[in-house]
This record gives sequence, structure tokens and C-alpha cells, in this order.
Amino acid sequence: MNKRKFLQRFLKQRKTVGAMAPSSIFLAKKMLSRVDFNKVRLIVELGPGTGVFTEKIIAEMNEETRLLVIELDDVFYELLREKIQHPNVEIVKASATDLLNLLTERNIESVDLIISSLPLANFSSALKSTILASCKQSLTKNNGQFVQFQYTLRSHRLLKRVFPNVVVDFTVLNLPPAFVYSCKVN
Repeated sequence: MNKRKFLQRFLKQRKTVGAMAPSSIFLAKKMLSRVDFNKVRLIVELGPGTGVFTEKIIAEMNEETRLLVIELDDVFYELLREKIQHPNVEIVKASATDLLNLLTERNIESVDLIISSLPLANFSSALKSTILASCKQSLTKNNGQFVQFQYTLRSHRLLKRVFPNVVVDFTVLNLPPAFVYSCKVN
């Protein structure tokens, strides 16, 4: 998807598409920099958009690792279905609020890692709380990790309330520059 079409998606779906341009490979690297892929067997990606992070996750994950990709936007979902062909990757058209049900349907008790590109700043407080609570509940209790990027620090306090361990990184090499929150269950 070219940048013009992405911008059109942003203008049409501002509540669910949180950026005017796809994320950079530099942001993708920063998002995954604190992930130990030797310990990760099950990954969920929320709001992958054009799949910049998805492709980087696939390149880093082990052969036995599974990736469940959840995308709500019709155009991005179809793009991902065409673009991503990997036996360990399942792409689902659903909302992040469906996370617990999607895991239950697949007999998955917990996941090791959740990568989120959701535009939390566009969501109501109730929706943010619901999604983050579902994410925390879905994560492995020992080493579960939630990684989220945002363009401001406004989500920091909320993430600290949900996750006891939050580390913030920053990358200027993205349009716009972004903060990366790496959160652990314990």
C-alpha cells in the first residue's frame, strides 16, 4: 500500500487508523528490541495495519512460534491476507476487544507477547481500559510482555496502572516520532 492510499485510509477511518503514514522499519526494530524471541512461543499482534511489524516479527520468531494477527479495518485485513503467507501466522478480522474470545476459540490459555499498534489516544477511557485489561489477562503470568507505541506520553500513567513494569523508549526515526512502551506482567 502506498503512502497516498494509507493517508486516504487515515482520513476515512480516524478512530481506528491512528497514523497518516505506515510505521517505519526503525520503529519496528525499536518495538521488538526488548523481546527475547528465544522465550516466545505465542504472539498476538493488535492493529497491524500494513504489516510492517508483522513482517519483522515473522523474521525474528522461531520455527515453532505462532502469531495471531488481529485487524479490524477491512482494507488492511485484505492487504495482510494477500501479503502474509506463513504457516504459523493466522490473520483474523476482529476487534482487539474480541481478544479473550479469540484465544478461547483456539484453546489458548495465555500468550507470551502482545504487540500493539492500536491508536489508544483515539479511544474512550472505557475502551482503553477494556482492551488493556484483556491484554493483561491474556498474558503468561511469569514473563508476559505487552509492547505498545504511541506518539505522546499520555498513555504512560494508564499503562503503569495496568502493568507493574513499564519501560519507555523513543525513536525519532518515524513519522511522527514515537514512544515505545514495553510492559511486563511482573
